[in-house]
Amino acid sequence: MDSRDASEPGGRRGWTDREVDIILSRLLKVGLLASAALVAAGGAVFLLRHGGETAAYGVFKEGPRAYREIGGILRETAVFGGRGLIMAGLILLIATPVGRVAFSVLAFLRERDRVFVAVTLTVLAILLAGVLGLGAL
Repeated sequence: MDSRDASEPGGRRGWTDREVDIILSRLLKVGLLASAALVAAGGAVFLLRHGGETAAYGVFKEGPRAYREIGGILRETAVFGGRGLIMAGLILLIATPVGRVAFSVLAFLRERDRVFVAVTLTVLAILLAGVLGLGAL
């Protein structure tokens, strides 16, 4: 990304490197802080509701099915379920760098840098395949 302030035809202005860096840093900070807040809130709720229970470490007990699907996690989060909030925070933590790469695609598109658009789209596709569990195919 070029550091000069490139004006595009039609009065549209390109982003400078500094502007892109600021947007990306804010995206990462907000994602991290929101994720930490969700996990902390979920941990507090979970401990308030289940803190007095004794853990049975000798027996593996599979968790509820609701926590294996995004819809179930969102439903649990909507009713302030501790585990749902924790899982939502972890999903947001994973999604934050993916969002950074997606924003980078937009920045490179705006600069009309086809090579970096192609490379960044490839990275985004690989990240999404891994996150969605398509890497084993």
